[in-house]
Amino acid sequence: MNLKPIGYVHSPYKERKDAPSQGRNRDDKFQIEILEEFKDGLKGIEKRSHLIVLYWLDKSKRDILQTTTPHDKNEVKGIFNTRSPARPNPIAFNIVDLDKVEGNILHVRGMDALDGSTVVDIKPYAKEIDCVE
Repeated sequence: MNLKPIGYVHSPYKERKDAPSQGRNRDDKFQIEILEEFKDGLKGIEKRSHLIVLYWLDKSKRDILQTTTPHDKNEVKGIFNTRSPARPNPIAFNIVDLDKVEGNILHVRGMDALDGSTVVDIKPYAKEIDCVE
């Protein structure tokens, strides 16, 4: 498997301790800088209100298979039954609000990524497909 970085996150969170466990309901502002070679892939994205951003958690442990969660410290769960950043392949996703696009910079809200996080993909959020009721 070979992943190519498509960009990087510019975040107010410099260390893991600074980031919330979930960024969706926060109003902090982020910029996603798309690398020049992938800029053409942004065509039409300004028409979207929300995006799914997949990024790499490079500071996460990769050898943990069981953990507790912030909401239930008494029950040990398998890592695939949690949203923990520690996992064999530390890929994270956020559904973000897209505020504006300036060239190769996406201005977004609703992330919990650390500054410098590597973006591996961006997809449009579609309520009719991505929301389970």
